[in-house]
Amino acid sequence: MSGELSLFSRASAEIVDLHRFFVGWFDRTRADRTDFSRFERVMGEGFEMIAPDGQLLDRNAVLDHIRASRATCDGDFAIAIEDIRAVWQAGDTIVVCYVEAQQRAGKRSRRRSSAVFTTSSSAPNGVEWRHLHETWLQMSEG
Repeated sequence: MSGELSLFSRASAEIVDLHRFFVGWFDRTRADRTDFSRFERVMGEGFEMIAPDGQLLDRNAVLDHIRASRATCDGDFAIAIEDIRAVWQAGDTIVVCYVEAQQRAGKRSRRRSSAVFTTSSSAPNGVEWRHLHETWLQMSEG
């Protein structure tokens, strides 16, 4: 055994770590200490995202949107990642699904996401994002 983490373990860590980055980047008190280049390094060339509203965004549009959203929250933003699971893997590519639960300014939202990752020796967790598809989940009344 080489001791190397599995592709699923690396992709799972990347999902959690990237959402930690978002919390730091969006929080006004922490944004100055959050390194945007981390986000740029994990968004693979040719990356595309289907936003929850169905809009198709290329890598540059996603980078621009996140860059412009810096410090837009006043400590009122949290993300929890739930139900991470691998749904397909071949060679150095894996598709992972997860649920992202957000709380922002007292409002809660949830989205189910599927993401395609490929290995990358230059990325922090050894994988880069190639494609992301997010779908809104209805919040239960309670």
